[in-house]
Amino acid sequence: MNADISWMDRLPEPFHAWLDGRKVDDVECVIADIAGTSRGKAMPARKFAKADAMYLPSSIFYQTITGEYVNLKDMPDQWTESDLILTPDFTAATAVPWSADVTLQVIHDIFNQDGSPVGMSPRNVLKRVVEAYSKNGWKPVVAPELEFYLTKPNIDPDLPIEPPIGRTGRQGIARQAYSMSAVEEYGTVIDDIYEFAEAHGFEIDTIIQEGGAGQIEINLQHGDPLHLADQVFFYKRLIREAALRNGCFATFMAKPMEGQPGSAMHIHQSVISLADGSNVFNGENDLPTEHFYGFIGGQQALIPNAFCIFAPYVNSYRRFRPDDSAPINLEWGTDNRTTGIRVPLSSPSSRRVENRVVGMDCNPYLAIAASLACGLIGMTTGMKPRDPIKGDAYSLPPDIPRDLMRALELFSANDELKTLLGNDFCTLYSAIKHQESEAFLQVISPWEREHLLLNV
Repeated sequence: MNADISWMDRLPEPFHAWLDGRKVDDVECVIADIAGTSRGKAMPARKFAKADAMYLPSSIFYQTITGEYVNLKDMPDQWTESDLILTPDFTAATAVPWSADVTLQVIHDIFNQDGSPVGMSPRNVLKRVVEAYSKNGWKPVVAPELEFYLTKPNIDPDLPIEPPIGRTGRQGIARQAYSMSAVEEYGTVIDDIYEFAEAHGFEIDTIIQEGGAGQIEINLQHGDPLHLADQVFFYKRLIREAALRNGCFATFMAKPMEGQPGSAMHIHQSVISLADGSNVFNGENDLPTEHFYGFIGGQQALIPNAFCIFAPYVNSYRRFRPDDSAPINLEWGTDNRTTGIRVPLSSPSSRRVENRVVGMDCNPYLAIAASLACGLIGMTTGMKPRDPIKGDAYSLPPDIPRDLMRALELFSANDELKTLLGNDFCTLYSAIKHQESEAFLQVISPWEREHLLLNV
């Protein structure tokens, strides 16, 4: 009984408000794998209350998006599948409001048997980068923007994805950005997203209709990188569940439909001083600081090396076209949405840098970690950005990788970035992405059958 009270008392207040005196039936103990998929164990609450040690095999991090496993040549005894130890982070506990039972989900940290953090864990990768900021006397602050599509249920993967049917009985159409009527077409889905988010204790900043047919954007409040990455991890699941409740799918593919814009996860970033809480991007007379320019310089110089994290799948690269409202280069400018790196309008004390290249198909822990790592290296080494541009950056030459294989080449070429993210993680990540690329090359697409079958 005492153990039961102890762990219940450690749960966040929003969960207690949702629980409203009911008894917890089940607990889901979850982690994020390399793709950002939720993996773990579910158990009765009474078993969880015993606080017995929980384990998962190390092989959960070796799987590709297809479910296959990679072989790591330099990892001895890989297939002994030694157990890793799960430890609950009660600050990252939320309700599962769509469940038939009263269910709690708790993100767990994962450790080796000697007590050291598992370097392959995406959450630990982000913690590693945040700790590197802390050693310099800084704390990063982020605010992600989540874009996704609601679609008709797609049962046959050989068929194209279609926009959903709205409340009017008509299929969604594109180019309706910021339309309130378009948002209301899917009002029941939006209502359920709000309901689930409230049960989680999450505060949504805004919801808007984006430019694609059935494309929605949710903006989150700024805050601690780990907390916000946890939120994105939870949001992906709750949005899918809200869609399924209303007879449609939600997809976070970077480019799910031909002729429609892609889905991004723009990341707003700033850095505060641990000493006095001030924004280190803002200096005397409210002018930008050398740290501000160093952060942008690091983004320009190193985002290409981290691109396979921001654009992790073959499909990701279909998004980077000027006519899809996606950046094609890493120019920067103030209040300019054609650039890959944008400085939004704000008060000087809220000066921040927006990374606009990140796709919504990313793992949020890894994307936030990699973006912050690029900025940190720029700040600590005094990198200088190119001059800001005014006007249309789409008219300038592209300077980002055009495919996953090129991005992987660049990923392996920067030792400083790999050291900051963790060499074991980078070796594993590269192996997974190479295997996924090879798997894609085994598939013959409809385009090939249409244009090559009888013409070559």
